[in-house]
Amino acid sequence: MLNEFWATASTTYKVLVFSAMGLIAAGIVLNLVGNNTGNRGLAMASLAVIGLGLVLHIAGIVVRGQTIRKNLKR
Repeated sequence: MLNEFWATASTTYKVLVFSAMGLIAAGIVLNLVGNNTGNRGLAMASLAVIGLGLVLHIAGIVVRGQTIRKNLKR
């Protein structure tokens, strides 16, 4: 089960993982653009986008842990 988790993972987990990766990547790009153009507002707003991506990442870890725990009880 642990070796093939992605193949059997729920749609919720997959959506959380891809959303987290996308938000973190978008936040990094926004941060680079904001810092290179001197746009301090954009650079600060990018931190919120990165933070949201990290929150979604933690939610994905929780979903994965609950799924594994539920399957181990069987």
